[in-house]
Amino acid sequence: MNSLQITAVPPRRIVVRLTILFSVLVIPLCIPLAAQAQQRPTRPLRQRGSNAPADVNVLRDVVYGSGGGRDLKMHIVLPKEPSADPAPVYVWIHGGGWQAGTKEGGVRQVAPMVRSGFVGATIEYRLSGEAPFPAQIEDCKCAIRFLRAHAEKYNIDPQRIAVGGSSAGGHLVALLGTSGGIAELEGSGGWADQSSAVQAVVDLYGPTDFQLFVTTPGYERHNEAGSPESKLLGGGEVLPQTEKIKRVNPITYVDADDPPFLIIHGSKDRTVPSNQSQALHKALKSAGVESTLHVIEGAGHGGPEFGKPDVKEMQKDFLLKHLKP
Repeated sequence: MNSLQITAVPPRRIVVRLTILFSVLVIPLCIPLAAQAQQRPTRPLRQRGSNAPADVNVLRDVVYGSGGGRDLKMHIVLPKEPSADPAPVYVWIHGGGWQAGTKEGGVRQVAPMVRSGFVGATIEYRLSGEAPFPAQIEDCKCAIRFLRAHAEKYNIDPQRIAVGGSSAGGHLVALLGTSGGIAELEGSGGWADQSSAVQAVVDLYGPTDFQLFVTTPGYERHNEAGSPESKLLGGGEVLPQTEKIKRVNPITYVDADDPPFLIIHGSKDRTVPSNQSQALHKALKSAGVESTLHVIEGAGHGGPEFGKPDVKEMQKDFLLKHLKP
């Protein structure tokens, strides 16, 4: 019976053969891929932070004051080429039902105005899980005071500060616009010698009158304990808290000295009824304040309709009209 003989191949010879095989089969395939990679257009690099465009400078986590025993921070967004003259400022205040959200998304919100000669800022504030109202507006007012106190450092014109925000942020910017000089909402976060008044407001679908809000058919759930509105007031059912409802309402403080407003709301908003913006607009007009209300037919609570060029251009034109010399 013949035995099966197996001839062992030295390990070194195996390595040599595999190297030759790799060179013949694999390397030719890589050359076209490398050429394609070189031909691909490169995307503009972003700065640290996914929302930082390459054509602006972002000073991150600048401490602007204190609240609840901790530092409060903002991002300051500057043009690549500094202006020869002090620039107007556009401050963005984020939404999230006063209980969520961060300042990060505000960088891209203010960047278009920075490209148009503004300085931008996007701020954090204490959320309702950390502290109930008025902590939120106290922090917002502190941020405005900080910017005025540091106007020379950041090449800011302290007489030209605009604010913008959406949803809960819309509520807070509306309150900034109407409550300038209301001492009980200023807080003690810092820069008490400065004013928290603003010169223009862009309010995107912000709540205003909680009593009207929670009694609007289809929105009654917002009256319940545990709703975002309830948490902002400190808990419990909303409607019985009449004094707190009044205090949190931007309409309470409307007078003829208020700055111009641009208010934008979706007609199909299922989170905040459009009557909130309508009520604010009516109160401003009655006081002789310049106010523009634009209702986007078919739009909901934010969404793609608010990102359309004509809506973005409306906001830009408004800010340029009132703050750009």
